[in-house]
Amino acid sequence: METITIENDEEFLRQVSKPVNINDTSLLNDIKEIEKFCKENDVMAIASILIGIPKRIIYLKNTDFNIINKIQKASANTSEINYDENKILLNPKVISQEGLTTYWEASVGCLDYLGLVKRPYKTIVEYMDIEGKIHRETFEGFSSTVLSHELDLLEGILHIDKSDELLIMNENKRKEFRNNHGYKIISKTGNYEDLLQKEKTKKKVNKHYLY
Repeated sequence: METITIENDEEFLRQVSKPVNINDTSLLNDIKEIEKFCKENDVMAIASILIGIPKRIIYLKNTDFNIINKIQKASANTSEINYDENKILLNPKVISQEGLTTYWEASVGCLDYLGLVKRPYKTIVEYMDIEGKIHRETFEGFSSTVLSHELDLLEGILHIDKSDELLIMNENKRKEFRNNHGYKIISKTGNYEDLLQKEKTKKKVNKHYLY
C-alpha cells in the first residue's frame, strides 16, 4: 500500500476529506486497509487520506504518551511495542477545545519534516462508530495532540503549515530528539483559540524587542 506524501501528491493530501456514509459498501474494506497499515507501521494514528482514502476516517493506534515514551527509549516490552488502541472515528466533529500544549510532530505524509506545533490540551469530539452509533468523547493531554493532528488532515491541513519551527530529521534521530524535547503543557484551561492568539501576540512582541 502506497503512502501519499507531499513529494508524490501534495495536492491530494490538501483536499478536504468527504463525509462517510455508513451504508457505503466499500467502508468495511477501507477500514481493513487502514487497520492493516497501522498494524504494520510505526504510527500513533492515521487519517485515511494518507493511504489514498479521502474519507473522514481516523484510526487511533497509540495515544498513550507513557507507552510511546518507552518505545522511543527502546525500553518497551513486546506487548507495549505492539500496543494498539484500535479505535476508529468516523466523521469526527470538534465540539470544544481547551488549553494549550506543544509537541514536535511528524507525519508519514510529510516525510522527514519535524515541526513544533501548538495544540489544545483538551478536545471534545462527536463521532460515529462503524455501526453508526454516535459518541461524544473527551481527549485530554497527549491524546488531544494526536487527535488534533489527524483532524487537521481531514481538512487538508498539514502539521508543517502550523509549525513554529521546522527541522528535517529521519525517524531514528526524531526519537532521540524527542527524548530531550518532549510534550509540554502551557495551559490546561482556557479557550484554545484565545490562548493561541495570545502566544502569537507574545511572540510578535518579543521579536519586536530584538531590534
